Amino acid sequence: MSAAIGLTTAQMAEFAARGVLRLDGVVPDAINRAFLELLGTPPAGGEGLRAWYGRLMRGSAIPRVPAGTPLEAAYAPGSPLRALVEVPEVRGAIESLVGPGSRLDHHFLHVTFPPRFLGGDARAPKAQHWHQDSTIDPREDAFDVQLFYFPQAVTPEMGGTRYLPGSHLRVVSEAAIARYQNVRGQRHVVCPAGSVLLAHHGLWHGGGANRSDALRFLFKIRLAPTVPQVRLWDTADLEAGPHPQRPIFWTGGAGDDGTVDAILTRPEPWFEADTSRLEYVARIRFWRRLLGDPSWDADYWLTRLENEPGRAPR
Repeated sequence: MSAAIGLTTAQMAEFAARGVLRLDGVVPDAINRAFLELLGTPPAGGEGLRAWYGRLMRGSAIPRVPAGTPLEAAYAPGSPLRALVEVPEVRGAIESLVGPGSRLDHHFLHVTFPPRFLGGDARAPKAQHWHQDSTIDPREDAFDVQLFYFPQAVTPEMGGTRYLPGSHLRVVSEAAIARYQNVRGQRHVVCPAGSVLLAHHGLWHGGGANRSDALRFLFKIRLAPTVPQVRLWDTADLEAGPHPQRPIFWTGGAGDDGTVDAILTRPEPWFEADTSRLEYVARIRFWRRLLGDPSWDADYWLTRLENEPGRAPR
């Protein structure tokens, strides 16, 4: 097994800010083909396809794994799923986000049918509603990661998963956000075969409507940490010493410099002018937890909130 390739500090900051990272085409074609062969050849359509999916769920091609099983024990050696989680970029991302020894919460094979399988206009393809997979999970000091694996190329017509970058730190009710239709800045997965999306458990997302002629497959794995999620990534590029603050507002024309500060304060298209600052505060708090440094700040956002002269230290 090749050595894991850990995430960089910039990638971790992007995850902290947006709640999602994409690794396009990192899974070798041999693994993608083996995974699809594992599923077998589906019938041409109609009820036969639904029966095939039922047999697939009842069979052993995708194993039934008890919740809480260590990832290392979840998939048999030599299987496509074991090979998937051992891809160096995938393994490195998993260990950077949830650490070594992570446990499998659950996995699921999503199959989205194209129109020719749905029996006419009355059952036209529909997009899945916006949802968050963990309305019951408002933890602050830990988070799960959901790995979305696309074993085939996904075209725009196939209606890949849509997601809303930056939505992961909002505590919401799944039923409440289901009423939204389209949100400025939403993304749709269009990717080459072997791509992996890694999402914070709070990221808003939903399956797209498949208007192509092909089945769309998505395999999801949710992983939970067993160690504190502090400095788990490749920190070789992490700055040393006190972290300086930048000028804000009157900046002398300075733009986005690509630093962690800049990444954490990049707005999303759906941000409002005023409430965007609340998102920055939430992002910086999240980054403090990832760093294990309760004093770190970007652009003085949290320091100004904590400025209480004369108050005894808490």
